[in-house]
Amino acid sequence: MSDTPNVPRPTKLLERMRTLMRLRHYSYRTEQAYLVWARRYIYYHGKRHPEVVGKEGVVAFLTHLAVDRDVAASTQNQAFSALLFLYRDVLGIPLDDVRRVVRAKVPERLPVVLTEDEVLAILRNMDDTQWLMAAMMYGSGLRLSECLRLRVKDVDFSYRCVTVRSGKGDKDRVVTMAEPLMRPLEQHLRAVRAIWERDRRDGIGGVYLPHALSRKYANAPLEWKWHWVFPARQRSVDPRTGEERRHHFHASTVQKAVASAVRRAEIHKKVGCHTFRHCFATHLLASGADIRTVQEQLGHRDVRTTQIYTHLLHRGGMAVVSPLARLRTVVPKSLGGDD
Repeated sequence: MSDTPNVPRPTKLLERMRTLMRLRHYSYRTEQAYLVWARRYIYYHGKRHPEVVGKEGVVAFLTHLAVDRDVAASTQNQAFSALLFLYRDVLGIPLDDVRRVVRAKVPERLPVVLTEDEVLAILRNMDDTQWLMAAMMYGSGLRLSECLRLRVKDVDFSYRCVTVRSGKGDKDRVVTMAEPLMRPLEQHLRAVRAIWERDRRDGIGGVYLPHALSRKYANAPLEWKWHWVFPARQRSVDPRTGEERRHHFHASTVQKAVASAVRRAEIHKKVGCHTFRHCFATHLLASGADIRTVQEQLGHRDVRTTQIYTHLLHRGGMAVVSPLARLRTVVPKSLGGDD
């Protein structure tokens, strides 16, 4: 007879983990990421139950990620958070004394920031909805996820502002709306309203509402004010409820559009959607905005996070005079010199 304890199968364990995350209102992306790490952890230990593997298994797995897989520090930290939730919250086993993990080193990186001309070149190579989303990320300092989740009620044309709901850290904030975007955004919402009206005629079950608001306010998912500002072109099945509804734009669609625009603009920097947020902060500071104002617009808890953009203002040509400039350097003709 085997000495292995009679423990639940991994699939049942993952179901318990998913249920608990939903009870605590974890985001769907966090739910998926944690389940992936839990599954990888179980398979790494030969499908043995985490209770059998114990804390030593956590140390071995995280060390494997850092040493053998050479993952980024953020990746290892995400894996550790997933296992911490699995052991502490699902299994009731604390991991406070797990100290012998080889941790991936967190690198110190300055964000990539574009010039205003480079931002303009990228926007000129984008069209329609993707252009509007990129322009809003740059014009209001929005994260991509915040832009995707905007609802009609969050856009206030009278006060020229946008309300970000449940941003990073589950915080709300109010950000500026760039005046040049007011007319394009109004025109865009007219087109979106036509989509909403068509869905109502087709009897589609409205949009997703967080935290069981759809049960508290039964008609809210069908109301115009709760509709997405940037709805997906096609309807889809909600993976949580199995109900057909219209979700917001998929992140990959915007990311691919930005990457394509960067290539066409022939900009040879590492540029993604989040770069627009970095540019918003740096260009706002360069124009004379107070750092506390920028902190509030970005939603940073600590002003030290915002201060990284002040370092970017002092990099490069106008901040330091190179010693080479004081020499009578003769540039070869082959490199564009006069002599």
